[in-house]
Amino acid sequence: MPAVVLIGAQWGDEGKGKATDLLGGRVPYVVRYQGGNNAGHTVITPDGEKYALHLIPSGILTPGCTPVIGNGVVIDPEVLIRELAGLEERGVDTSRLVISSDAHLIMPHHRALDKVTERFLGKRKIGTTGRGIGPAYGDKVARVGIRVQDLLDLSILRQKLEGTLQEKNQVLVKVYNRKAIDVDEVVEEYAGYAEQLKHRIADTRLLLGKALDAGEWVLLEGSQGTLLDVDHGTYPFVTSSNPTAGGAAVGAGVGPTRIERVVGILKAYTTRVGSGPFPTELHDQWGEYLRKHGGEVGVTTGRDRRCGWFDAVVARYASRVNGITDFFLTKLDVLSGLETVPICVAYEIDGVRHDEMPMTQTDFHHATPVYEEMPGWFEDIRNCRTFDELPAAAQAYVRRLEELSGARISVIGVGPGRDENVVVRDLL
Repeated sequence: MPAVVLIGAQWGDEGKGKATDLLGGRVPYVVRYQGGNNAGHTVITPDGEKYALHLIPSGILTPGCTPVIGNGVVIDPEVLIRELAGLEERGVDTSRLVISSDAHLIMPHHRALDKVTERFLGKRKIGTTGRGIGPAYGDKVARVGIRVQDLLDLSILRQKLEGTLQEKNQVLVKVYNRKAIDVDEVVEEYAGYAEQLKHRIADTRLLLGKALDAGEWVLLEGSQGTLLDVDHGTYPFVTSSNPTAGGAAVGAGVGPTRIERVVGILKAYTTRVGSGPFPTELHDQWGEYLRKHGGEVGVTTGRDRRCGWFDAVVARYASRVNGITDFFLTKLDVLSGLETVPICVAYEIDGVRHDEMPMTQTDFHHATPVYEEMPGWFEDIRNCRTFDELPAAAQAYVRRLEELSGARISVIGVGPGRDENVVVRDLL
């Protein structure tokens, strides 16, 4: 069986947890392939229980599923252990979770530097979560990172830490007037984490390769979204990894020829958290309407999400960059009750229409949306389970989004519940 990639097709927060949970019950392996505890998924189980997951793949909630934290993830072990404990307290079996030995660790100096540098930037801040994600990825690329496998050899951990803190402490103390980080304290702290996590550390590339060879489905789950990709997003207001489909192969150690389907998650409108350009952002009563009715608060950050109308330029871009085969459209129910629903079909930049994503950062900052108005609907659609049961105006809206976005819409979320979906085509 092939691997399936599940990615956010906007700025993140599209409802990937709902989609992952829908598919996760049918696949034996769910892999998180990038990011850290700077993102979250909200999952509602069949019995109505609500879970907010940050580092652990959504497959943890499916009995018999093996959740995998891949090599492309950066892990704060304290956060991971706390999240595991929270799930276990609620009766969730976490014994099958495995962690790639090559995933990188978030260290205390990463968190310290992330917070102080963001504060130092002032008005130029990027809007990071301050959890050390960017500095950890920076050390990974600079080849001075500390990996999960280093928890198995504390002498190597100490050696690497002593080397990197020679530089990091100079920056913390002399540039930012902060306290130096003590090597002994960190080694002792991480030795404790090693005892709690060592039985989970594995060669996940080998594990997943054997699973695929045996004909088993593997679901590759990204965090954040396409427009937050460090290469393909609205740089520099991006994350520090590759949430796009190409990053799935790298971050999970799965060859790209094993990926057969790429499912993009689209919200029926658009949101983003943090700083950066957002052409369709609404600063009026309609933005507040979407925020209130959509419950638009970040799972991990607790920050209100910025809200705007659906952006078809972004959707087309995501379809092309990721090679999306199917879209999962979420939160269509939030739009019920609107007389008309605008869709951004293009941008105007300095008097010129652009149907595709602008090439430069400057142009994207100057982009203003070109809207097309669609008739709204007033019916409650949460009980709809087939496309034909949707109101005619809702059907027309979905068809127009499909036409503009460049890939078929196979599933439509009509409510927050696990089963509140209209399945047009099976994703597996």
